[in-house]
Amino acid sequence: MNKWQQRIRSLLMEQFSLPSDVVMEMPRITIIGHLHFYIENHQGLALYTNEELRLKVANGFVSIKGHSFVLKMMLPKEIMLEGTISEVLFLNKEGGKEV
Repeated sequence: MNKWQQRIRSLLMEQFSLPSDVVMEMPRITIIGHLHFYIENHQGLALYTNEELRLKVANGFVSIKGHSFVLKMMLPKEIMLEGTISEVLFLNKEGGKEV
């Protein structure tokens, strides 16, 4: 994203009181303890197993690792995962860890 686009998005957030996750196309993540994971504004399911959920987001992927996973809710832009969560990683577009 270039500087002009960043300025426009900042202006939209300030002038119209829009939430940054909406304007910046970022995911909104809620984790309750180590048992529930809820994400809004993802761009699709990349991987789902009993031990890992990987979702596409604007800048790459979000990977949730653990065990006994069950998808409690799955809508086009929202997912609720239940199970024992041990790790949440933000990965770049190539699938490697973010620095």
